[in-house]
Amino acid sequence: MVLELHLGDELLLKRTHPCGNDRWSVERLGADIGMRCTKCGRTVMVPRSHLERRVRQVVRQPRNPC
Repeated sequence: MVLELHLGDELLLKRTHPCGNDRWSVERLGADIGMRCTKCGRTVMVPRSHLERRVRQVVRQPRNPC
């Protein structure tokens, strides 16, 4: 099953970042997912297959109907 993500979604990961945060914002979509730490601002690229195993919860951001 493919993890459905949208730009701006927040991800809660199983492991924490060294800064102590476990929330990431989706910045880029594709075969690799670009994410930004919501606490320190660090940007990383993670292959989609690795990310699907590490995500605990997807917090969807409200979308405009337009």
